[in-house]
Amino acid sequence: MTNETESVQSIVLGDVEVIRVVEWHQPFVPASGMFPDVAAQVWKANEDWLAPDHWEPESDRAVLALQTWVLRSAGRTVLVDTGVGNGRERPGMPPFHRREGDFLGRLARAGVRPQDVDVVVNTHLHVDHVGWNTVDADGEWVPTFPNAQYLLPAADDFHYGPDNAYANGEREDDRLIYEDSIAPVHRAGQTVLWDGFHRIDEHLTLEPAPGHTPGSSVLRLASGSDRAVFVGDLLHSPVQLLQPCCNSSACLDPEQAVASRRQILGRAADERELLVPAHFGGAGALEVRRDGDGFALGPWAAY
Repeated sequence: MTNETESVQSIVLGDVEVIRVVEWHQPFVPASGMFPDVAAQVWKANEDWLAPDHWEPESDRAVLALQTWVLRSAGRTVLVDTGVGNGRERPGMPPFHRREGDFLGRLARAGVRPQDVDVVVNTHLHVDHVGWNTVDADGEWVPTFPNAQYLLPAADDFHYGPDNAYANGEREDDRLIYEDSIAPVHRAGQTVLWDGFHRIDEHLTLEPAPGHTPGSSVLRLASGSDRAVFVGDLLHSPVQLLQPCCNSSACLDPEQAVASRRQILGRAADERELLVPAHFGGAGALEVRRDGDGFALGPWAAY
């Protein structure tokens, strides 16, 4: 579904330019498998706006985007999440196994060279958020962005790293992800592990939103009268705005994930923050409104 004209878009919020670089936008997995608590009739009742950007009715598959958000803030270039990467061994994740794509080319067409990046934010350490942290240099994984500081949630680094035996040893892919996308950046001395809150500059602040993973986080943008919150995998589909108690099948702590989702969505609605999830297709970002005990969709971002 991704095409060249849609792969790079931008918007200005206060003094911060936000550039969207789409690595991939395709039907992914069955909606019922990814969102087991969302009834089939919810998808069908909202087909007029869920399809084709968020749901493929013919196959009943959720449609997801893999994308990086580039923020030009306070004279620096900040990347929020780095997608899947190329040439990775992901035997347990067929869509990402040995994938090859043109992400760096798309980043270049957005005016960003690897050496220009000052900060990389990984909202959490899942496969589709850390892949372009590194590149293969003659058989060795090295940081893609040689001048960048990589900000990693400390709780995720512990959980997915060797100290917790690569996420308790439940999936071999978790070890592979850490070894090719996280450990090389540590060895290069470019990582900062943060906990609690972390201020990047006068416009950008990181804060925890655990549940999806132990260290899942959000990035808040406040500049002038504009507000935005980059929420990573707090939600994967807009159906979770309609039913915020419904998690994805990848949430490690379902109860905590719901609590974080409700708290972040409530603040976004009350403060008119632009909600910027990691995986929404279409415009990729929108405002939300309170609707009784839940939430409703507000205006989508206009690039």
